[in-house]
Amino acid sequence: MYHTDSILIIEDDFHIRRAVANALSETARTITEASTGREGIERAAVDHPDLIVLDLGLPDQEGIDVCRRLRSQSSAPIVVLSARHSDDEKVQLLNAGADDYVTKPFSIPEFVARVHAQLRRANLYGAADETTVLRVHDLMIDVSRRTVMRGEDSIHLTPVEWNILRVLVTQAGRTLTHRQIFHAAWGRSFGNPQQHLRVHVTHLRRKIERDPTSPEIIITEPGVGYRCELLP
Repeated sequence: MYHTDSILIIEDDFHIRRAVANALSETARTITEASTGREGIERAAVDHPDLIVLDLGLPDQEGIDVCRRLRSQSSAPIVVLSARHSDDEKVQLLNAGADDYVTKPFSIPEFVARVHAQLRRANLYGAADETTVLRVHDLMIDVSRRTVMRGEDSIHLTPVEWNILRVLVTQAGRTLTHRQIFHAAWGRSFGNPQQHLRVHVTHLRRKIERDPTSPEIIITEPGVGYRCELLP
């Protein structure tokens, strides 16, 4: 169980807000709630939460605008909740600063796991530097030396495969869009990100996944991108 100091929940539906708060009661020492976008932005500025859960269907402001405001004043992970399932909207929210996107209705255990992944990522990212050695399932990844080991065996990656893996593991738990990963891996923004990535991710999975047909490290977010899962 991952523990943190404070979580802010911005959700206008009282019952969902209570369910989320109860689900995270053992995760954070303090859980603050807000029922409107304006109240949420104000609470975030005063309380400086370690993580924010943001509903998109707020009564006073567009969720994407609230997300942008929150991101402009805070580096805390933002996990979006929404009943909308549009891939385009997911991409827009991630590009606006959200770190993950959970659609309603949602599984409470999966939601809590995603929150924990975001908190681990934030903790890792805040302390990480180029000497970081990361454990990802049964792999040891040395960021500075650009090496990947499974036990005593070294896994050879191409430069592009390494760039894809590096951006995913250093942002572990965060859903990254195809274009975000494409830009990090190739250093450019033109081309077809989804088509290029599909081929390279397939090759990368064959090298690092215990079962490439059922990946545990590089998880596909259909229509959106990929995320990396660290150990629970």
